[in-house]
Amino acid sequence: MARPRAFDEKQILDAAQEQFWDAGYAATSMEDLMQVSGLGKGSIYAAFGDKRQLFLRALRSYIDSNHENLRKVLGETPRAISALRMLLEAPVDEGDDSGVRRGCLLANSTSELGNADPEVLTLAHATYETSTELIADCISRAQDEGDLQAESDAIALARAILTAQQGIVYMSRTGMSTAALKATSRSLADHLLPARSSD
Repeated sequence: MARPRAFDEKQILDAAQEQFWDAGYAATSMEDLMQVSGLGKGSIYAAFGDKRQLFLRALRSYIDSNHENLRKVLGETPRAISALRMLLEAPVDEGDDSGVRRGCLLANSTSELGNADPEVLTLAHATYETSTELIADCISRAQDEGDLQAESDAIALARAILTAQQGIVYMSRTGMSTAALKATSRSLADHLLPARSSD
């Protein structure tokens, strides 16, 4: 009878995720993964496969967690318009002025591997489509609540909000100050989510 695994799979995936997020895929070695996971090479291969398979598992775990958080924020915030504004401002809250931020693991990985690894590109496309649909549902709720024009194309606006949010995340990696990032996110929110006139 096979022995049960003596490690927490989620903890290993989280540790690998942090390593890939900090260093990128190419700069992460099996030795790095062994060090952060506390597992030997044989155990990693037996449980997760090679480096690429572990990376994909960690990336999917990151995506699942992000979608879970997105559903929670968009679904549980009392007013949909507030949730949409929070979405644009959230990346700024995670930053500080201590140096270059890490950005989004999926965006970083797509930039690094998208041209060479079709599976990463396909995963990124599917992820952003799901995010767009979740945001569009929230936009429809904001329209029902009277905070956004009813004739606005929810999908088109959702893509614009997602693109703006990812742009803020990218600019945070350039070392732009938190104050400038906050001002930019507020400006984007004002342009994309203008207050509806009471007429």
